[in-house]
This record gives sequence, structure tokens and C-alpha cells, in this order.
Amino acid sequence: MHAFLDQLVNGLALGGIYALIALGYTMVYGIVELINFAHGDVYTLGSFFALAILTALGVSGEVHGVALGIDIAVAVVGAALLCGIVGVLIERLAYRRLRNAPRLAPLITAIGVSFVLENAMQLWRGPAPVSFPSLLPNPSFVFGPLTLTLKQILVVGLAIALMAALQSFVKTTALGKAMRATAQDRDAAQLMGIDIDLTIAITFLIGSALAGAAGFVSGVYYQSTWFFGGFGAGLKAFTAAVLGGIGNIAGAMVGGFVIGIVEAFSTWLIGGQWANVAVFAILIIVLVFKPAGLFGRAVVEKV
Repeated sequence: MHAFLDQLVNGLALGGIYALIALGYTMVYGIVELINFAHGDVYTLGSFFALAILTALGVSGEVHGVALGIDIAVAVVGAALLCGIVGVLIERLAYRRLRNAPRLAPLITAIGVSFVLENAMQLWRGPAPVSFPSLLPNPSFVFGPLTLTLKQILVVGLAIALMAALQSFVKTTALGKAMRATAQDRDAAQLMGIDIDLTIAITFLIGSALAGAAGFVSGVYYQSTWFFGGFGAGLKAFTAAVLGGIGNIAGAMVGGFVIGIVEAFSTWLIGGQWANVAVFAILIIVLVFKPAGLFGRAVVEKV
């Protein structure tokens, strides 16, 4: 029972990171119906930005007290903001002119942008994994047979809090309503006075900022980052978005947790080399039997 609960908690923590990345996938697809395969690399870029900020602040090991909170706040906000700017630039330079092109064109462009980001990060930080400073103490809390660490609690709590904030933003604010209108019918939204270019740019800004925050969380949790790490994490986050119903914010969160749990238990029961097989087998099964995902809705293709 102890081992089972440990793997469940590990899966939830891993799933929280996937969920944060999946939120960006699902937001962008919901608005422009684009699978932004460069999104996973923006997540890795967030960890590099956070590491650069921490290095500039002189943080190299454990810090405590007020300095800890300030350093974390600056690193999170800075990484999220910089990734958000990168996301806006990607949309403006690579995707905007392809909105009305055949769907294969932006898909290939997204893959190309992914390669550009990966090679840029390799040139910047090198091909080897880079260590991340230990920012947080990691005490354990025992609740009967259940053992939780502080990092696991923070990852899951942050993922749920950001999902709730994003859901509230999309449902209640004027900009969120503009996003929903653009997702439903772009031409009609434009006729109603909505600035489509601005709405899509802000969508990329928010989605990429969430990826940047996830990059920081991943760096703190694993205490390392790697220029190629976003490739696998991005694919699993995309699987999470599809599983939950791509375009559905709550679905992306649930899908992320499910994928994290599946990966943790697969690693435990059948070995790490088979974990990816289990995760992507779920993607295949979902696409075959329920293409709209767990919380998605099947829609008629517009002509």
C-alpha cells in the first residue's frame, strides 16, 4: 500500500507539470486550431530563463528567509514573462501569415520552430543536462500510509491554482469572452469589433507564460534541465490535452494528471523503458474510440 500511494503521489506531481504545459496547448488550439509543437520547447526555455535569472541574482545553492521568496518570485515572473514574449514573437513571425493556409503548412512550421528553439538552447547552454539550484527545503509530511513532500504539494497546488485562475479569466473577463468568441467563429468575432490579431497574440502570451512557469517548477522539482527535455514533455502534455479534450481547460488539467499517474505506475510496474509505450498507447486508444477526448465535444467541420 505504501508503494502504491507513493507512486500515486509521484504521478500527481509529474502530472501537474504536464498539466501546466497542456494548458498552453489547449488554449492555442482552441483559438486558432493549431497544434503548436514548439510549445514543449518554450517550456524548456522557461527553465533556462529561470536559471539565468537565478544566476544573475547570485543564487547557486540553498537560500532561506525573505531572500528565498524574492528570488523565487523574480525567477517565476521573469521566466513566465520572457516565455510569453517568445510565444508572441513565434505567433507573429511564424504563424500569423499561415492562418488561412492549408493545415499542413502551420504544422510543419511548428515543427521547424521547435528545431530552431532546441538548437538555440543547445548553443546557449550546451548539450549536457544543466543543474538547477536547490531553492526549497523538501521536508516530508506523513499522513498514515501516505507520505508527501513539500515539492509535490507545491507542484500539484500550483497547477490547480493556475488552472482555476485561467478558467476564471476565460469565463469572466472581457478578454476571455473575446477569446471564446474568436474560438467559436473568428469571422463573426471580427465583425463584432474584436481585434483578432491582438486576441490571438494574448492567447500565445498566456499559454507560453504558463509553459515558462512550468519550466521553473520542473527545474526546482528535478533540480536539472536539458535543452531537449521539452520534446518528450511536450508530446506527453499534448497527449494530456487530447485525452482531456483539446480546447478544454479543465480537461487539459485532468488529462495531465492522468498521464502523470500512468507514467509513474508504468515505470514502477513494467519499467521506465515501457512507460512511454503506455502513455502513447493511451493517445492511440483515445483517438480511435473518443477523438474528442474525455471532456471535449465533437463539432462539425466548417466549410
